Amino acid sequence: MKKPASVDEYIAGFLLATQQRMELVRTTIKKAAPAAEEMISYAMPGYKRNGMLVWFAAYANHIGFYPSNSGIAEFKTELSIYKGAKGSVQFPLGKPMPLGLISKIVKFRVKENLEKTKMKKK
Repeated sequence: MKKPASVDEYIAGFLLATQQRMELVRTTIKKAAPAAEEMISYAMPGYKRNGMLVWFAAYANHIGFYPSNSGIAEFKTELSIYKGAKGSVQFPLGKPMPLGLISKIVKFRVKENLEKTKMKKK
């Protein structure tokens, strides 16, 4: 599979039900970080503001969400019901997407990146 040129192209490569779930995630991220730049990074949708914020990707049985190690650590309790690893979490396709939680994580990452940027300027 060739690397998609845009997030629209990435999403279009999946079944309709998966596309709809990805659009929910995409809209949630954009609402939580309206000034973030949307791009393809590591061959998946990524969002950047004062550095990378989050990525997401679709798989056969889940949507992978990648908010970095700090994003996972900060919301460890809420994320404990999902499969995951150090910097990622898997949201099963058969269950409702935790859009409120995704929004909280994205807002946390925006704040975290802004604080890092301020520290670098000092």
